Amino acid sequence: MDIIIGTAGHIDHGKTALVKALTGVDADRLPEEKERGITIDIGFAELMLGAVRVGFVDVPGHERFVKNMLAGASGIDLVALVIAADAGVMPQTREHFEICRLLEIKSGLIVLTKIDLVDEELLELVRLEVAELVENSFLESAPVIAASAKTGAGVAELKETLRNLALKIPARKNETVSFLPIDRSFSVKGFGAVVTGTLVSGEINEADELDILPLGRRVRVRGLQTHGKSVETVRAGQRTAVNLAGIEHSEMTRGMILAEKDALRPTQIFDAEIEVLKDAKKSLKSRQRVRVHIGTIEALARVQVLNESNEIAPGEKDFVQLRLETFVVTIPHERFIIRSYSPQMTIAGGRVLDNSANKHRRKDVENIRKRLKNHVEADEQNDRAKQLKLFLETSEERGAARRDLQARTGWRGEILEKAIVENVEKKSIVEAESFYVARTPFENLKTKTLVQIENHHRREPLARGILRETLREKIFAELAAEIFKTTLIHLERENKIVAEKDYIRLAAHNLELSAAEEMLREKLRAIYRTAKLEVPKLDDALSNATGGAKSDAAHARKIFQLLLNSGEIVKISEEFYFAATEIENLTVKIREFASGSADRLIDVARFKDIAGISRKYAIPLLEFFDREKITRRAGDKRLIL
Repeated sequence: MDIIIGTAGHIDHGKTALVKALTGVDADRLPEEKERGITIDIGFAELMLGAVRVGFVDVPGHERFVKNMLAGASGIDLVALVIAADAGVMPQTREHFEICRLLEIKSGLIVLTKIDLVDEELLELVRLEVAELVENSFLESAPVIAASAKTGAGVAELKETLRNLALKIPARKNETVSFLPIDRSFSVKGFGAVVTGTLVSGEINEADELDILPLGRRVRVRGLQTHGKSVETVRAGQRTAVNLAGIEHSEMTRGMILAEKDALRPTQIFDAEIEVLKDAKKSLKSRQRVRVHIGTIEALARVQVLNESNEIAPGEKDFVQLRLETFVVTIPHERFIIRSYSPQMTIAGGRVLDNSANKHRRKDVENIRKRLKNHVEADEQNDRAKQLKLFLETSEERGAARRDLQARTGWRGEILEKAIVENVEKKSIVEAESFYVARTPFENLKTKTLVQIENHHRREPLARGILRETLREKIFAELAAEIFKTTLIHLERENKIVAEKDYIRLAAHNLELSAAEEMLREKLRAIYRTAKLEVPKLDDALSNATGGAKSDAAHARKIFQLLLNSGEIVKISEEFYFAATEIENLTVKIREFASGSADRLIDVARFKDIAGISRKYAIPLLEFFDREKITRRAGDKRLIL
């Protein structure tokens, strides 16, 4: 079993000395730390407690280095709140404690250090002060161990307590893809770039290809170490060093993420629920510039409070949108800390609800609040199907591809697939090949489509229907082709539309002609029937049908289009159209000629004789037969197929 224990507490309260007393390792690795006698950056040590392997993350206690402390607090399972018995609760004791509470660290203990410097009476006073600090918190019933790193008093009891607490820590859910917030990057001679961090979820194997985000670089794992030993695989909850190929260590910094390839995406905007500390000096307000600490990164951001008052009072919880000045990588449910821009102090903390939000408008606040309340409810109920549906609803008619959904949820493939299948079975989302659309926006698309087709019928009652491409451009131009295709398929299954080649019409649409229109259609039929294979040009045919009235020419052309759509008239060229029966008869004649010919070849002259037409008609007709694969050119003749 592997767990990560983080220290917390005020400067000079003995955190690093305590870790050394437990593990034998001095976690202060920097020359400046040893020279000044204070911890500046996070340090690491390990300890075996029976079957439990403990990784210690020792954090700085000075107020100037809270940023480093927060980077170290990422991914810990258990906190050891360290308070010097000769000093009691100090400012950074309180701030570190509040940070751990806001990060929702579930387990921990309190260690009273330097007990060799105080008597029992003073020690009891410190116990009372600590009890007041942690009242009604996750540490209220936590063990309180008195110890001295100098004399060794209480160290054995502390080890046993840590082991017992560790055994009670539940296994990580491990539902999200593999990702590791980077807290250090350096180079090892002969090996190259190495990064370290606590693997938050999933596992990393030798030779895996991973992404460095938000850098957007693909790298390969050359080697892995955990607790100083080379391994082939590291799992969630383990401190690990990863040797990477394909990148220089100088290209990577603390705050970047090492993640499963093609799984996560950077963002600069996310929606969240936050709690403002009750002892914060003032309310958190919209447009306020703050420091957001998430994972191992510190990012500057502007706050957009999502309520009518545009502020959150001390001690209150509410929804915000954080608009960051740099890219970060985060997933829903991830905890973070907010510190004031200047002077720097912890003022709030919260959890991510939507890591891919759009900028919100003030007039939409009530609807946004309802949606975020649903996110909170789904998150607390661990209802993955509901969460997925909510994400798709915010994607509206655009929907989302599977890869988009994984980046938005952070879930492993099998978890995502289960949520998709459950929603599809409930018909709360629609599968559009590789895309998914929530039911409500999909129904809106269907309605828009029907309205567009109906409007076209109203404008062009004699038209065959609306062109498929015209319909796509009017409604689906910004959407995936798969969504357009699926919308039409659903409407066809419901017998609401009919798709005929390049045209779409309403199933209930009928071409009902008036008596005058019917008469005009008959005149056009008669013209082409009578003309046989010596047809007039189209404009002449339309003029003859309308008696030369130019005002009726456009209407006559629409009636003619009906004959063309029905197949009664066949287009041979831009100039000439023939009755379909005449083309069929001519086809029979030339095939009869071919059956009595040794070589099945026919020239233009012979074709003119068979058809009884001039060259003016013969050439366009032969080219038509070539296109229809009734004939094929063979030099200056045609082979009849």
